[in-house]
Amino acid sequence: MHAKKPRLSFWQIWNMSFGFMGIQMGFALQNANASRILQTFGADVEHLSWFWLVAPLTGMIVQPIIGHYSDSTWNRLGRRRPYFLTGAVLASIGLILMPNSPMFAHFLPALWVGAGMLMIMDASFNIAMEPFRALVADKLPSDQRTLGFSVQTLLIGIGAVVGSWLPYIMTNLFGYKELAAEGQVPFSLILSFIVGAAVLLTTIIITVSTTSEYPPEVQASFDDHQEAEHESSGSFFDIFRDFAHMPKTMRQLGVVQFFSWFALFSMWVFTTPALAEHVWGLPAEDRHSAAFNEAADYVGVIFGVYNLVAAMFAMMLPVIAAKVGRKMTHSICLTLGGLGLISTVFITSPEMKWMLNISMVGVGIAWASILAMPYAILAGSIPTRKMGVYMGIFNFFITFPQIVNGIFGGPIVKHFYHGHAIYALVTAGIMMILGAFSVMFVKDVDDTVGR
Repeated sequence: MHAKKPRLSFWQIWNMSFGFMGIQMGFALQNANASRILQTFGADVEHLSWFWLVAPLTGMIVQPIIGHYSDSTWNRLGRRRPYFLTGAVLASIGLILMPNSPMFAHFLPALWVGAGMLMIMDASFNIAMEPFRALVADKLPSDQRTLGFSVQTLLIGIGAVVGSWLPYIMTNLFGYKELAAEGQVPFSLILSFIVGAAVLLTTIIITVSTTSEYPPEVQASFDDHQEAEHESSGSFFDIFRDFAHMPKTMRQLGVVQFFSWFALFSMWVFTTPALAEHVWGLPAEDRHSAAFNEAADYVGVIFGVYNLVAAMFAMMLPVIAAKVGRKMTHSICLTLGGLGLISTVFITSPEMKWMLNISMVGVGIAWASILAMPYAILAGSIPTRKMGVYMGIFNFFITFPQIVNGIFGGPIVKHFYHGHAIYALVTAGIMMILGAFSVMFVKDVDDTVGR
């Protein structure tokens, strides 16, 4: 007979994920501005996806390892909290240094330093993110998991909105409109990254100080999964054994995740060059003009819009899932996201730029679901005592499609789309719709009790 996890109040669930808001604020600053910064330092459009390979590669390596060791960690900070506190400190350092890469120009080219800082941030975000996913699954009973991941998505959305809009706000509201010298990042962007680092550390500290964790013996009493197939030895190599024995639901979700995250990677990498050329009509070599900075700032605006939509829509997910089920909810959301991405091809002038916000409504709905529904479905199929390692292994299905895209995305844009990055966004929309179709074949183990 296994004990049932106690239900938590809304504000306990809120505090548990509050630090994720700061993480996502920093992550949004990176997503919206990394391509812009790297182009400023001299990167070509067709090479941008190669620089972005750093993110999924570090995630593929770091998250399963962090998950494995956090499953067996217990100290005065707890089980998951030591890891996301460490990740937050390292990510904050990367946020401060990346836009300031030219200060290291005496030692290495700014482009190399910028790429290195991107790697540090990605590794650090991965150290911090995985334990947050596992913490929600650790603490909540099955019938609160959809709510838990939805609250997490709400906070992610709030952080991402602020992070995405910060450079635009700094430029237009506070008057930092000066053009930076060639090869230099505008001061408004540097200041935005510094603010992001400060918020990241503050929110993590709040979660660490307000959230407790169950001791190992208590956590073990909640485990209602039988694991006769294999026993854990505590060895690093258990990661590979766990990978081989992953639940069927995880493998099925892997197909959905491939299409979803291939699409998201294209959006993050190519939106700035796509809109600068397709909407603002700028040549590919223009990386320093006022028009280019306007286009790049506006990418932050529309990224903020899709994150704002995700934040607002997140709390509707438990209600919709209770009516039609998790799978159908996720399928509908992915379809709307795909249509939103495809619609960007019809926006062809700066006067029409406001329509990009409408496109991002669909993307925001999909993003809300991507951040919540797969994890809510997955959590019911894996053992409690292996929650960390399986959440980390699940990240493989997020990083692998990004790696595939990172290797081939740039050459496809150059050779098949003849440098027109807008078609990478159209392809992303098609991939998201394919993900909507594939989710219907996933087995949701506890859909009837975990909505």
